Amino acid sequence: MDIQKIGVIGAGQMGAGIAHVAAISGYEVMLVDVSDVAIEKGLRTISKNMDRQVSKDVFDEVRKNKFLESIQTSTSVNDIENCDLVIEAASENESVKSSIFKDVCKVLKKESYIASNTSSISITKLASYTDRPEKFIGMHFMNPVPIMKLVEMIKGIATSKECYEDVVAVAEKMGKIVATSEDYPGFIVNRILMPMINEACFVLSEGIADRESIDQSMKLGTAHPMGPLELADFIGLDTCLAIMEVLYEGFADSKYRPNPLLRKYVDAGWLGKKTGKGFYDYTS
Repeated sequence: MDIQKIGVIGAGQMGAGIAHVAAISGYEVMLVDVSDVAIEKGLRTISKNMDRQVSKDVFDEVRKNKFLESIQTSTSVNDIENCDLVIEAASENESVKSSIFKDVCKVLKKESYIASNTSSISITKLASYTDRPEKFIGMHFMNPVPIMKLVEMIKGIATSKECYEDVVAVAEKMGKIVATSEDYPGFIVNRILMPMINEACFVLSEGIADRESIDQSMKLGTAHPMGPLELADFIGLDTCLAIMEVLYEGFADSKYRPNPLLRKYVDAGWLGKKTGKGFYDYTS
């Protein structure tokens, strides 16, 4: 299939990043969110990140403006009807995603593909909420999308070979490197990463080490660019907790039990950088 127009559902951190890389890769983009405020915030983020690329001579101001002009916006899902590929980048919540997919399928042309940017939820399960499981795939971008090279491609049980190959081609045109995963909880990255973050929470909550010592140990001892608690704040503690719950439910194994301190921080609304407080305080 000749994919030329991409719809992105969700103008948050991930959705804005996906719209950004799609636009600079030559695709027409329809960015959809429920509110004008969210869309305006997403466009500001895209413009600011493109300014960084201009300053690094990745492209000039003229091309930047051309890329921005290729991004249309809407608060109505009806406006994705002519897209060849729709990428859902809403919050990591199955009920929210299922509602979106049902609405998308009411208006999206029958030959088009649907992808989810989910970081942990079963692609087979999400595909069951659509009218085209064979045209549904997981397309998990890493954050921040304009910088991180990896895209996890996850095939559901019904995903066709054509769908997989066409969407891989899109990712590669975006300059990404594809890693392919079967449809198991957490896929590749989060199956390995989140238990490490969760274990760092146990080390902290059990008083074995303070947050600085935990993060310094992993940065200096294993050459990680960020410590696990710092990274959790960057990802969002609510997202970390949601993924751990998917792993715990999916495998029924106690090693994936979410740490109580992580849950307590989420209950308090301390979600990390996006709220100004998590394992670290960002208000100052």
